[in-house]
Amino acid sequence: MPIRVGVQIQPQHADFAGMQAAWQEAEELGVDSIYTWDHFYPLYGDPDGKHFEGASSLAALAAATERVRIGALVFCNSYRNPQLLANIHSTIDHLSGGRVILGIGAGWFERDYDEYGYEFGTAPDRLRALGRDLPLIEERLGKLNPPPLGEIPIMIGGSGEKVTLKLVARHAKLWHTFADPETYEHKAQVLAEHCERAGRDPGTIERVIGSREPIIGHADALADLGVHELTVGVTGAPGGYDLGELRELLEWRDARG
Repeated sequence: MPIRVGVQIQPQHADFAGMQAAWQEAEELGVDSIYTWDHFYPLYGDPDGKHFEGASSLAALAAATERVRIGALVFCNSYRNPQLLANIHSTIDHLSGGRVILGIGAGWFERDYDEYGYEFGTAPDRLRALGRDLPLIEERLGKLNPPPLGEIPIMIGGSGEKVTLKLVARHAKLWHTFADPETYEHKAQVLAEHCERAGRDPGTIERVIGSREPIIGHADALADLGVHELTVGVTGAPGGYDLGELRELLEWRDARG
């Protein structure tokens, strides 16, 4: 199958109308997946700039698009009751016509925690909480009435070798991380080892990979390594969103075939 392209339209520094326009433009360009993120303050640029909440943004993304898969890279497990998060995604799944992905991670941005009154704790604390809550999410998705329109795939974000990749092996249909080809190849091998211990075929986990630098420079190598989807992140500005990097990646995808 041709490799997919995803874009994270980051809900910061732009007006909501500009964000909606970027979603629709990305879909018209032929992107396969559109993502938001789950923070309360910008991650870069003006730290007190405009920023929109993740779950309500995802619902709006569902309503504004027709074809693309949608989700977040990724929701923070600490910010919502896990069973509520499952219900939110099931409702958005109905709104989207069955296109939603449940992206989740352990959380890391301390300012979000401090400003909104969540206990930040330690990274091991947050990872233990994620391991505790993933079965609750899966259980609640199986109890909801009405149920989701189809199976809602869980995507776990992160690359920690001892815990996060073990959780990917046990629970995820998709795995997202940021990596160059060499790093990806190493992390994929660690994931395969966790899958072997869990009795799971690592080939059943889709690889959704981004890069801290322009990913077009790694695109062929990552595709050759079996990555299923490449993602680019686009920040907002008062004038909207510049999708130039996304256009370049889509042209590469289409030329590669």
